[in-house]
Amino acid sequence: VQLVESGGGLVQPGGSLKLSCVASTGTLADYAVGWFRQAPGKEREGVSCINTNYGTTYYSDSVMGRFTISRDNAKNTVYLQATSLKAEDTAVYYCAAEYNCWSGGVYWGQGTQVTVSS
Repeated sequence: VQLVESGGGLVQPGGSLKLSCVASTGTLADYAVGWFRQAPGKEREGVSCINTNYGTTYYSDSVMGRFTISRDNAKNTVYLQATSLKAEDTAVYYCAAEYNCWSGGVYWGQGTQVTVSS
């Protein structure tokens, strides 16, 4: 499975972005998909995940209520809608295909930069 993220960019505090994770090869519906982020000098953090069964979703406390994960299996794509963005959301965001949420990424994308700044 080859994953490609897009949708990152520069946004002002309080703004929104919609990140996409597309599987250019393989079937993303066979996997749970997690979004992770890594800021300079910090460890990688799990942000959100969506499972295969019933599309159960999970969020870290830091993004709960602000980010929404969803999947469109027909488009082989998982989205992360990020709203009310804060400076501390600045990071490189990665998606990963997992067997179950938080079980460990099997396939990873190359990442997309999100910068929240005025």
